[in-house]
Amino acid sequence: MAKGYGLPPGAEENRALVRSRLEEIAAGGGPRETFTVEWRGGPEHLEVIQMPVGSLYYNPATHRIRAQAGHDPKQAEALADDPWSSDSQAYLDRLLQVLSADPARTDPEFDELMASLKEYGQTDPGLITHEGILVNGNTRRAALMQLFGPTHAMRVAVLPPSCGWQDIAAIELSLQLRKEHRRDYSYINRLLAVQELVDQGTPLAVIAATFRTTAERCRQDQWVLARIESLIERSKTAGEQLSLVAFEDQAEKFRELHRAYAKQYAVNPEKAELLLENRLAAMLLGFAKTDVRFIDHDFRDRYLSKTLPDSEAPSRVSAGVAIPGLGRAVKGPSASLSAAIALTDAVLHARAVSRPGSAAPPEAAAEAQKELDRLKEAMNEAIDDAGREARIKKRKQAAPARLADAGRDIDQCVTDLVMSRAQRSLDEESFDDAVTDLRQKLEKLAIETKRTVQHPGDGVTWLLETFGKAR
Repeated sequence: MAKGYGLPPGAEENRALVRSRLEEIAAGGGPRETFTVEWRGGPEHLEVIQMPVGSLYYNPATHRIRAQAGHDPKQAEALADDPWSSDSQAYLDRLLQVLSADPARTDPEFDELMASLKEYGQTDPGLITHEGILVNGNTRRAALMQLFGPTHAMRVAVLPPSCGWQDIAAIELSLQLRKEHRRDYSYINRLLAVQELVDQGTPLAVIAATFRTTAERCRQDQWVLARIESLIERSKTAGEQLSLVAFEDQAEKFRELHRAYAKQYAVNPEKAELLLENRLAAMLLGFAKTDVRFIDHDFRDRYLSKTLPDSEAPSRVSAGVAIPGLGRAVKGPSASLSAAIALTDAVLHARAVSRPGSAAPPEAAAEAQKELDRLKEAMNEAIDDAGREARIKKRKQAAPARLADAGRDIDQCVTDLVMSRAQRSLDEESFDDAVTDLRQKLEKLAIETKRTVQHPGDGVTWLLETFGKAR
């Protein structure tokens, strides 16, 4: 079930005004504007009326700003306690105008919306309940309030009187996913919307169809959200913590992380956890996904341990994990994994204390930022070393890999020859030309191999003897 938020203080006045305006439309004989939505499994054609924009309320349950609502903990708490207060509605108003990844800056798309409304007016109606709660059109309401003030008329379609919070959540989601809708959910808000449907018992196949994606992608979204929520919990220190907004710009990195983790987990769960912690630390320090790709399960032991000073290398004592009620313990994480977890926690704590808007003392925030800078410098040097070695390895493997590909092509050629013999379909002249060309290429390969390989094995010796005698 969707969470309920009660009714706003002006609910009765709005009900009366909505009822009056619907009756006026029903009594009139002119053309009537309607708006169609999915209502409890089928299309519903709703009447469109005009309402004073100042009489309408922002929807506290909107998925559009769900992640951003926790940006300011005090205001988030007030919003949860009373979403209809003037302060809470003002907080929602601000969140609707800002960038999802940086609530301190106004979203350029909001400025474009204001310019469009000022020049062309409102083209599509919003959507409200009889109580004046906006189900769709929250951002347009914010723009109209800024442009024209609370008495300006906003065109809105009206949902049936029986509309509840479950209906509001379903309708908002269906409208958001219409192809013609301009402003998408932010990454984190999409993850939250998927998880909300899962919590309501919606089958994964239905969720995937709703979001026009796959069930596997939805499972990936669940995994990512669980990791993010765990990181937020781990970031708590000295009364500070990260918010969901801190992870808004990490979508591609988390998707690649999930793929790499799942692949490694199928082979070795311990190494998968090491890879996870090593990459999370780099992601939290702001490294690009192209840099993060160089980080594997052994990254700390091979590279980072050399660049991270002892004083900057947090360590955990790997203790056993107690089994409740038995008085016994099982083996805990390895020393390497414990150290990797401790490093990630150190980065999380430093980011929580140094983040904009932190209530930590300026001295503590400055020291946390210095710690981040030191850790980032060490991580950068280690990633450079790993990248350099990866590029060398790639160059070393390029020639053998191409030869292996050629071998697979020859295997396929053998199969094609067998089939052509049965059907008497071989073009023998073309085949002879191809073999001649292959011989010339093998002779060139033998020449360069003789110049390059210092200690020939059996395969190289055969190549040189067969094709390189003349030179």
